[in-house]
Amino acid sequence: MFSYFIRRVLATIPVMAVVALFVFSLLYIAPGDPAAVIAGDQASPEDIEKIRKSLGLDRPFLLRFTEWAWSLLQGDLGTSMFTGMRVTELIGQRIEPTLSLMFVTLVFAIVVAVPAGVLAAWKVGTWIDRSIMGFCVLGFSVPVFVVGYLLSYFFALERDWFPVQGYTAMKQGFWPWLENLVLPGIALGFVYIALIARITRATMLEVLSQDYIRTAKAKGMSTSGILFLHALKNASVPIVTVIGIGVALLIGGAVVTESVFAIPGLGRLTIDAIVRRDYPVIQGLVVIFSFIYVLVNLLIDLLYTVLDPRIRY
Repeated sequence: MFSYFIRRVLATIPVMAVVALFVFSLLYIAPGDPAAVIAGDQASPEDIEKIRKSLGLDRPFLLRFTEWAWSLLQGDLGTSMFTGMRVTELIGQRIEPTLSLMFVTLVFAIVVAVPAGVLAAWKVGTWIDRSIMGFCVLGFSVPVFVVGYLLSYFFALERDWFPVQGYTAMKQGFWPWLENLVLPGIALGFVYIALIARITRATMLEVLSQDYIRTAKAKGMSTSGILFLHALKNASVPIVTVIGIGVALLIGGAVVTESVFAIPGLGRLTIDAIVRRDYPVIQGLVVIFSFIYVLVNLLIDLLYTVLDPRIRY
């Protein structure tokens, strides 16, 4: 196991290197002159040249990339062009709301989607199965921001059950923290639930047709025991895989969800950086998001051995 872990960690190095190269190249592949775009229409040639020097565009690409990569390895993501703050400091200020939103969404999606998928597989062909699958189609079809605005209107503006917008830090209390994340978590988890429920149903249908399930039924085992102790356990590997892959949905959806609910997280910071053409912040955020995704998939691979003893590395 340890040797496999080391191999997987080493395998992530080329992946992160390619990501770093792409992120750094944003300055060069962006349409137009980045310095002129940042300076604005009223800027003089001297102002544009000053910005170009601050971005390092007047120096060779490989030299700039080597310096940037070395700083990245030291934990230095650069300095924001607009606030003058270090990018690591900006990310540190905004990372708690985003991680909180992703955690609440993940827990909510798993708690709802996995039992729904199991139930749909058990009641295959019935109105229960068709209803759950219809909900999944709806989850894939409706954009996150539409779900977010509908939830805000009905449950925040009309019913006043939850706050409309904003975020409360965990240190101010668990319920105020959770209260601000319920609606964003449901909105962001809508498509995630649809994805996990469909995969759970398809995997469970395959497992429920196996001989050992029929044997368990013949021995008189309860339905819950068959579904959750035998079938779900053997169907868990594909489900966990989809949960790990779906982290990309959470990262992308967090950008939209945080904008809808005015949550001051990394998603909102990403939007602000793109609008301002703050390239150091954009580069730092893409690197952080990529690292989180690679780390989650590494943990999922290691979790396979726990869920299925037949898998050995």
